[in-house]
Amino acid sequence: MPEDDEPITIDTRRGAGGPRRPRRRPAEEPQEIPVRPERGAAGPAQQRPDSTRVMPAGRRDYPQDRGAAPRGPGGPRQSGPGGPRQTGPGGPNRPQSARPAAAPPRRRKRPWLRVLTVVVLVIALWAGLLVWAGLSAWGKVTKVDAFPSGDRPSAGKGTNVLLVGSDSRAGLTAAQGRALGTGGSSVGGGTGRTDSIMVLHMPDSGSPTLVSFQRDSWVSIPGHGSGKINAAFAYGGPKLLLQTVEQASGLRIDNYMEIGFGGFAGVVDSVGGVRMCIPQDVDDKDAHINLKKGCQVLNGKNALGYVRSRHAFATGDLARAQHQREFLAALMKKIATPTNLLMPWRVKSIGGAAAKGLAVDKGMSPIRALKIMWALKGVSNGGVSVQVPVANANYYVAGQSAVLWDKTRATQLFNDLRNDKPVTAQPSES
Repeated sequence: MPEDDEPITIDTRRGAGGPRRPRRRPAEEPQEIPVRPERGAAGPAQQRPDSTRVMPAGRRDYPQDRGAAPRGPGGPRQSGPGGPRQTGPGGPNRPQSARPAAAPPRRRKRPWLRVLTVVVLVIALWAGLLVWAGLSAWGKVTKVDAFPSGDRPSAGKGTNVLLVGSDSRAGLTAAQGRALGTGGSSVGGGTGRTDSIMVLHMPDSGSPTLVSFQRDSWVSIPGHGSGKINAAFAYGGPKLLLQTVEQASGLRIDNYMEIGFGGFAGVVDSVGGVRMCIPQDVDDKDAHINLKKGCQVLNGKNALGYVRSRHAFATGDLARAQHQREFLAALMKKIATPTNLLMPWRVKSIGGAAAKGLAVDKGMSPIRALKIMWALKGVSNGGVSVQVPVANANYYVAGQSAVLWDKTRATQLFNDLRNDKPVTAQPSES
């Protein structure tokens, strides 16, 4: 400990970045402190150059020195226990015992996020391919002006679609046309004949109803007197046929869809055939088929012949209409499987085959076409399949055999459809 008479001097020179601190000096080496001139005092020329002030001895215990560690040679002052940390030119001086700065935390890897991103991208790409395949086929479909001008029935509930199967050979070679027994030259042109005429009713809610109009039905054809309903197509194409159906049924038709023989056979082959149970042996040279009784898979050629055949069945046109509804529902059920609808190449194949012989009204959209296909599939899953009630299947008129409707029951059937009511005409009654 220093003696009480030991003088203490204070170095008034400011260290870099720190406050003034008293510094002990041995008594024999007092430190001279320059004195700042007072205001108004004489300039430097009048001051004594060696003037100093000496602090009195005995004052050595300063609060700011308590706990302060001695400064090493050439180094910054260090804080002792409990003392403040000194500040150097670059900021606070770290204690020698301070820990190194911790590294920033590493981000946790989320492999599930990468997997989810890949899955979403794959699904988006797959959906895009499906849309491309569908629109590619839809672009090849023939669009026709199917709606007549003038007075038409008022719109009822639900949606009515006129489905027509023509003998068009569009998309077929001459050899294929002869093999299938086709007649007309183009789909949608009305130059051929209609082998099937049906109306699909899609209610606002509930199951769809598919109604067959026998092709030999004796009706009034606008501008042509009375005749078989299929003659309207030959006279005036889709427009006149649609007008004839509306006039005979009182139903307003909302959409038109026609498929030719070539398109029909191509679609059947594109799905690998359709399984049907044939009720009897069928040997029909006009339909170009010879089938045995029993369940079997029909290819395009045999399927087309089966839905066209009438001479091999006792009920003729009535049996043909029934077979057409049954086969169409089975075909749509086969098409609407996940294997066919979720594979872009399958969609392109089926759509391309159908497009070769398909014609629709100009206002139909691809979405509406899908709804129609789904409704046809529903006919085989709880839907109703009937034909217009008949009073006489062998009605002889104007030197030819025709089909005469049961006016009372037919009117009731059409009223039920117009009002979205369950039909009262059961399949067994037709």
